[in-house]
Amino acid sequence: MAVQNSLANRTQKTGMAVYLAQDAVKKQINSVVGGKNGTRFISSVVSAVQTTPALQECTNPSILSAALLGEALNLSPSPQLGQFYMVPFDNKKKGVKEAQFQLGYKGYIQLAKRSGVYKKINVISIKEGELVRYNPLDEELEVNFIEDDFVRESTPAIGYYAMFEEINGYKHSIYWSKKKMLAHAEKYSQAFKRNGGAKSLELLEQGKIQEKDLWKYSSFWFKDFDAMAHKTMIRQLISKWGTMSVDFQKAIDKDMTVLHEDGSVDYVENQVEAEENVAVEQEYKEVLVESEQVEESSRGNQQSLEDAFFAQ
Repeated sequence: MAVQNSLANRTQKTGMAVYLAQDAVKKQINSVVGGKNGTRFISSVVSAVQTTPALQECTNPSILSAALLGEALNLSPSPQLGQFYMVPFDNKKKGVKEAQFQLGYKGYIQLAKRSGVYKKINVISIKEGELVRYNPLDEELEVNFIEDDFVRESTPAIGYYAMFEEINGYKHSIYWSKKKMLAHAEKYSQAFKRNGGAKSLELLEQGKIQEKDLWKYSSFWFKDFDAMAHKTMIRQLISKWGTMSVDFQKAIDKDMTVLHEDGSVDYVENQVEAEENVAVEQEYKEVLVESEQVEESSRGNQQSLEDAFFAQ
């Protein structure tokens, strides 16, 4: 996936559509995509960049490399599909912004389904008053679900449950209390921890944060903690206990990386400085659509690479 250095040097001066039209770049695309699919691929990349303003500041080679990896995995960069994302990362050593490859929640599901191994995969919030008991040794969860959907939706979550069943009969499940998830978020999200973490989230949920201070809590661990928790559970479950195809292992290995024009890979760890977390914002919007809720996010969200824990 290498691109000539001469092209890389002109990254900041060349629009994405023009960059992709260059002969050397088209040759690179055809080597991975090929045929008529090249037009579709170019259109999807240009569309993804146009709909994500922060991505327009990234180097073109890093965007292309991330997109080609997604294409090789047969995943779409469309934000509406939520399979993978190209997320801006500030490379302070180089003084440029580069695009990370981030596997999305639906990308995990897509790769798992495609493997033909899984009969069932599910993740759900356990609401206050529902949990009877959970035996981690036997992986037995006993709950009394709130029957009224409206009441259940408005009831706070106390934990999260994820499970899969493979076609061969093998099953595995995990349950995390909300307390454990909060500790996880504080450990891997600087934006969440720096702005008060669990204590601030509790105040937000109680409506005790003044409107003038809400801008501080733009991390989506604050905006939709449950949605972020669901994504975490799926990653933890499948990557640690599930059967993974070659493509799935490749995706896990390249998740949260910046792919360079010379073919090298940088694994982006948890960062002290916050950047815009485009992937989280996009997935959060998808959750709202699926829940038939409509909410516009007017502020750019913090990126401390909150999804860095996905590589754990």
